[in-house]
Amino acid sequence: MPEKVALSSSPKKWVLSGPMHQWRFGVLTALVFMGVVVVWSIDGCTIDNFVQVWNLKQDRFVAVRANATVDAAQIQLNLTVNTSSVQDLPTQREKPQLNDVKNFTSNDSPSLNLTHLNQTSVASSISKNSSKVAQQNPLQQKPSGALPNRSESPVLESLKWVSVDLEPNLSTNLLARWLAPGGEPCRDSRTVEIAIHGLDGGKLMELSAGDIHEFYFQALGESGNPRCVGGDYFETDLSGESWKSRPVVKDFGNGTYSLSLQVHPDFVGDYNLTVILLFRHFEGLKFSPVRFVYDRELRHIPIRFFRSKAQLPEIKVCQKSDFNRDIWSGRWTRHGKNDDCQINADGRYRCLAWDFPCRNPWCYGSLGSIESNGWVYSSHCSFRMFSADSAWNCLKNRWIFFWGDSNHVDTIRNMLNFVLDLPDIKAVPRRFDLNFSNPKDPSQSVRITSIFNGHWNDTLNYQGLDSLKDEGFRNLVKKYFSEDTVPDTVIMNSGLHDGVHFSNIRAFIKSANSAASFWKEVMESIRRRGLVVPQIFYRTTVATGGYARSLAFNPSKMEAFNGVLLDKLRQAGVVSRVIDNFDMTFPWHFDNRCNDGVHYGRAPLKMKWRDGQIGHQYFVDLMLVHVLLNALCAQS
Repeated sequence: MPEKVALSSSPKKWVLSGPMHQWRFGVLTALVFMGVVVVWSIDGCTIDNFVQVWNLKQDRFVAVRANATVDAAQIQLNLTVNTSSVQDLPTQREKPQLNDVKNFTSNDSPSLNLTHLNQTSVASSISKNSSKVAQQNPLQQKPSGALPNRSESPVLESLKWVSVDLEPNLSTNLLARWLAPGGEPCRDSRTVEIAIHGLDGGKLMELSAGDIHEFYFQALGESGNPRCVGGDYFETDLSGESWKSRPVVKDFGNGTYSLSLQVHPDFVGDYNLTVILLFRHFEGLKFSPVRFVYDRELRHIPIRFFRSKAQLPEIKVCQKSDFNRDIWSGRWTRHGKNDDCQINADGRYRCLAWDFPCRNPWCYGSLGSIESNGWVYSSHCSFRMFSADSAWNCLKNRWIFFWGDSNHVDTIRNMLNFVLDLPDIKAVPRRFDLNFSNPKDPSQSVRITSIFNGHWNDTLNYQGLDSLKDEGFRNLVKKYFSEDTVPDTVIMNSGLHDGVHFSNIRAFIKSANSAASFWKEVMESIRRRGLVVPQIFYRTTVATGGYARSLAFNPSKMEAFNGVLLDKLRQAGVVSRVIDNFDMTFPWHFDNRCNDGVHYGRAPLKMKWRDGQIGHQYFVDLMLVHVLLNALCAQS
């Protein structure tokens, strides 16, 4: 056997021998004592300041740096799910706690490392070691009920508003994802729950206003295991006393998603974040989606946004170039309120005085004129509220051509009644070509043409873009662009009737491509004749509301159809500008208070509405009227 190592029985002696050694030891001890006294004599705040600085560095991992851009395609490319790496994710029965969050720095190597892809820090990342806390958010370390020190918030320069871009080749990519095969348990399972790292836990979450807070979450199947394919449709809502918006959700195609929250510092306070799973794995795109609707509220999370030193760029009034943006990420804000407001006999809600002013920079002009009890919409820019005089000065001698569904009919009537001082026009038909004159100045007139595209026969429905298959209908449309004078502006949309008509997304993509080719041919015929080609606005279809959220024209399908048609129109070089009515209507689509399911601008009427209440709110479409006028009248 090997010999055991023997230790010396004579331990080393650390004795101070001799007076010289003792003198040196005494001097050393005195120097150390004096050094400690000197350090303690420094400003007592030094240590606290060091801790606060460290805490601020930790806080920076909560919010995405707003001057960085997220390359969704790059994330998609790098986010390949290794299911063995996420088996420890909390299941539906074991929700993750706030202290399960790991805020990764560039030195970490999680199974889904998202931070290095966009050179930003994220609120949380999915990791097989997610139960281990590497860096704890200092907000979570404070005693229960304690608020963070507002003065500790860092100053972040070059902040930006959250935004989304239209995916390049959306139609092709959407079709590929829709046709993707299954064959694996993580692909064939159906989502029933989610795990949001950084938000789950049941406690009040506190976030700094101004910053973009991006949280990643994982879809979980019936067994509680992570899913490895996307396509789930989540409805999100962030609401406070004076703020309503739709937080941006990104689908990475592998069972993981991100959720971005942002509130302007002017609107600090308490909010609720709601996440609803409406459809699973593209089932909202099916021909009969009502059989597949899930419609479960998965989260209702209280969040407190506190004021920080962060400053966002001031929103400016919309210019022509602002309507180049394909997808808007706006919000409704409230700047006045009358709690005693009652519906009038004529069905209108005149809650604030007509000349109640807008609060700049969120809007300009008369906020009372849209009869919203203080609510107004803004996005990457803000909007002017037009008076009759300013509207007529803009529209005089113009020709506006509308091509779309019956929501255009409501919008045109509301423009005539509420803005252009023509209240006696109680209704307009689906198909008309008329001149309207200013009642105060008959020399000012505007020509408005409206062609219903829900069917080639304007008394029928549910043909959508396939109405262009009818030769008579095509010739009817072409006629208005074959004269010596052509419309200066075209406002088009499609979707509601398409949702009922087309059996699948592939069929709609084919029809959208044909529609884009038709309009390209019309515009080229104008150009060949040496005339000025009209500017074309694509007005996205509404987010259908309340009971209609589960039907053939549900929000999931309408958002997809909006993207596909816009994608094809852009490829054909047809569309000049975009008005995102889907984003405008989404915060109000959860019930039928502001809509009848498919229209947001029905004429005011004091009667019991679909939701059982007397009268309905029509201000959402009236806001659209002013957005359209901003688009038509915007200066370059």
